[in-house]
Amino acid sequence: MALLPVDDSLTRLLAAADAWRAARGPGPVHVSLAEAVDRVLADDLHATQAVPPEPNSAMDGYALRHADLGATETTVLPVSLRVPAGHAPAPLPPGTAARIFTGAVMPAGADTVVMQENCEAGEGTVRVVVRPRAGENVRSAGQDIAAGERLAAAGTRLGPAHLGLLAAAGQAGAPVWPRLTVALLCTGDELVEPGRPLSPGQIYDSNRIVVTTLLQRLGLQVVDLGPVADTLADTRAALARACDLGADVILSTGGVSVGEEDHVRAAVESLGRLDIWKIAIKPGKPLAFGRVGASVFLGLPGNPQSVWVTFAVLARPFLRRLQGELDVLPRPFRLPAGFTRERPQSRDEYLRVRHVADGHGGRLQPHPNQGSGLLSSAVWADGLALVRAGDTVAAGDLLSFFPLG
Repeated sequence: MALLPVDDSLTRLLAAADAWRAARGPGPVHVSLAEAVDRVLADDLHATQAVPPEPNSAMDGYALRHADLGATETTVLPVSLRVPAGHAPAPLPPGTAARIFTGAVMPAGADTVVMQENCEAGEGTVRVVVRPRAGENVRSAGQDIAAGERLAAAGTRLGPAHLGLLAAAGQAGAPVWPRLTVALLCTGDELVEPGRPLSPGQIYDSNRIVVTTLLQRLGLQVVDLGPVADTLADTRAALARACDLGADVILSTGGVSVGEEDHVRAAVESLGRLDIWKIAIKPGKPLAFGRVGASVFLGLPGNPQSVWVTFAVLARPFLRRLQGELDVLPRPFRLPAGFTRERPQSRDEYLRVRHVADGHGGRLQPHPNQGSGLLSSAVWADGLALVRAGDTVAAGDLLSFFPLG
């Protein structure tokens, strides 16, 4: 079977996510703003009023009519009003000034605020010593948000700034897509939970904690199915249990290659189907995608770096789209290589690299060991550099750089 190019794989994964949502995706729920952080917005939200709703002062100072200022640099005006924030002011009598505070509504008739540092307060008067521009230090109604303006579009993952904007516009909550459930199974007789003693031939399981936290960072609910032995019967049983639990997604690590102890592919095909198997990506070629019952199935490789890279490049965009998020494709930077690669590869290769300053804007330096079993290179690196299949690299060539984190 020919290896599927990475770009084609990603296109097919996103199309599958859209199809799954259209067929059986859950309807939106309304939650408070405190519960909406990192959730995906289900509908466009528009402002029902302007923000600010009325003109207000951007400074502590004195509100006045600019026309009441004399032709000279300094002008003395009687102070007729005191306007604190949160109170409705009376109109400003002509030829006077109002003591005003930041955020307070401008009194009718006033059009300019002089900051207090540019004034000298007297007994019931104020001397303007620095002449302001007309309209200075006044926030107009709707300066931040106009009535009817779209606050956030459907498919947006809501961050703190979005929530602040919604709160400023008077929104107490938001319609969001429900959290999806991912059943996680990590295969391998050699895997041992950290903290327990190792027997000969065993290693500690790092994939479980890595994938669990990556999924939780996406706002997904994780059901850990525990260790799965390298047998067809145990793998089938774990997949069936995930379906019985109603998991939206089943995500596995390991067991998707072609060895005699790799049973995930056969188990998935016996209970459902595989639509994608083997990607032209390095590391991480044996990635699988399909269905098990009503659940989406995503099978990652077993080597820690293969898990790390395939999750970043393929699984994360797919899972974000599955949650209803629209803008899921990463936007790489173009940065110069600080290394050479004379022999072209047959697969797109994602190198663990660090952006190192060199006095000329910095260059990408690869970790000296790109082995797929080395998780330490992910800690060392601050991103992935893409070397396309068939390409060579000369020092200074611009590469696509995908920051991690």
